[in-house]
Amino acid sequence: MLVGSIQKLPYFFKSKPLFGLDIGNGSLKVMQTELGQDSNNVGNSAKHISKLIGYGSCHFDRSAIDNGVIVKPEIIAEAAQKLFNGHLIGDITTRRVAMTIPSYRTFTRSLILPSLTTKERDEAISMEAEQYIPIPLDKLYLDYQDSRKMNDGEEFLAVAVPREIVDSYIELAATMGLEPVFLETTMSAAWRLFSKDYQSDVPTVIIDFGSLSSDISIIDSSMLTASTVQGGGEIFTKTISETLDVTPEEAHIIKTRYGLGVSKRQKEVRAGLEPVLDQITKEIRRLIRYYEERYGSERQISQLVTLGGGSNIPGLNEFLTDRLRLAVRPCDPWQYLEVNKLKLPTHADKQMYATAAGLSMVNPHEVFDS
Repeated sequence: MLVGSIQKLPYFFKSKPLFGLDIGNGSLKVMQTELGQDSNNVGNSAKHISKLIGYGSCHFDRSAIDNGVIVKPEIIAEAAQKLFNGHLIGDITTRRVAMTIPSYRTFTRSLILPSLTTKERDEAISMEAEQYIPIPLDKLYLDYQDSRKMNDGEEFLAVAVPREIVDSYIELAATMGLEPVFLETTMSAAWRLFSKDYQSDVPTVIIDFGSLSSDISIIDSSMLTASTVQGGGEIFTKTISETLDVTPEEAHIIKTRYGLGVSKRQKEVRAGLEPVLDQITKEIRRLIRYYEERYGSERQISQLVTLGGGSNIPGLNEFLTDRLRLAVRPCDPWQYLEVNKLKLPTHADKQMYATAAGLSMVNPHEVFDS
């Protein structure tokens, strides 16, 4: 779901490159790619392969962000400057940036409206937003995009973000000397990444496991519905630490090396993580029921795809398969990239670049032709 272009730039800016900047809970990830070409490789799982120009990540003091608002942009800017000055893999060659707002800081809703003029549609969506969002509209940025034609009208997916959050991101970009041209939710970036997959044309549940929450969406040619549940990589680590009475550092190693798989303490780890994972599977079932009730059973959901930094837990996909009775597979962002001779991140770190990769694949026409 677009939050939208920050400004309308002249036509000749359309061909200029941009890079993706994903700001997480105490970390940031960047990636720049060139728009992909159709893939004709036999056995390749991607429709399009994008050329990787550069990427990297760094950490910053978490006091820089308070309730989603970047309150100390200088802290993040300083960390990013160190990353750009000597710790990138490859290079970032542009100042133009696409950024994400965490989906759990936004309000998303699917709406069906009759055929209306643009003005009437804007007014109808604003009226609907006033009813379901507990924040005055003058304190929100509200945007929407059409999802599909329906027998009784047209479906739209609307998203609203508190202005103070968006404005703080724009201030950060200015502090970093960047030109922000595009903002969207993390969920939308995950959707764009998955759209490169050969199996993206079937109804799919996508779960993007972040550090504190998990974004769940149902995709069928477009994003139809979405939700966010508490529970992500850092929550999993904290739970393992408390369950096994080990340090957070030891818990992280246990999580990424053994996870829910076979180990001496598998039963304890599983027992500790099950309450969190049960909440996630409960919400997945709710969204699937919503999809079936709203769209019928002609196109049944046939797969569940996991991605994001919090998904690097051995045995997680098998757990979800067992609970949901649905084929579950990971979405590796690097399968859509031509990396040439650039060094790849470790296996445990690959998934944390999913959002940055999706951002880096923004087509300029998404910004300027909408």
